[in-house]
Amino acid sequence: MKIKPIGERVLIKPIKTEEKTEGGIYIPEEAKEEKKQAVVEEVGKTKDGKDLPLKKGDKVLYGGYSSDEFEINNEKYLIIDFKDILAIKED
Repeated sequence: MKIKPIGERVLIKPIKTEEKTEGGIYIPEEAKEEKKQAVVEEVGKTKDGKDLPLKKGDKVLYGGYSSDEFEINNEKYLIIDFKDILAIKED
């Protein structure tokens, strides 16, 4: 299944956080501090049809409170507004 966001929206796949510390201690779900990092899966276009400055595979940091979450093949995906992308993470 291919999903293409419409308008200035981005389809992202959140990066799962580690479930244990470097020392081997498991972190309970309630104590995890979710880092809002994701991988870009698909990108929409601007209102005038231009490409957004993101591409598939970019690692991003995102914020905001409005997103649409859904699951495909047991994988969690989000569609968020482009304005909620805070930065591209460069390794």
